Amino acid sequence: MPGKVILCRCEDVTLADVQHACALGYGDLEEVKRYTGFGTGPCQGKECLREIALAIVAATGKLPGEIEPFTSRPPLVPTPLKIFAGR
Repeated sequence: MPGKVILCRCEDVTLADVQHACALGYGDLEEVKRYTGFGTGPCQGKECLREIALAIVAATGKLPGEIEPFTSRPPLVPTPLKIFAGR
């Protein structure tokens, strides 16, 4: 494919980034997430998870059912709304 193929717009992760991570031996979503940073932006992987998983399948030869979802980690402590409101 010519040009830059962006899979995660929030963190600017490209298809080449995912392929490189898989070539280094990172073969599951959690490992690729830690290497590339996908899924850590504002959408938390809601927009890019499928595309990243399919890129891993293509790069590793795994079956789609073998790709485990990454661990979702909520904030340690909820943020009070007053912080966002400026008071």
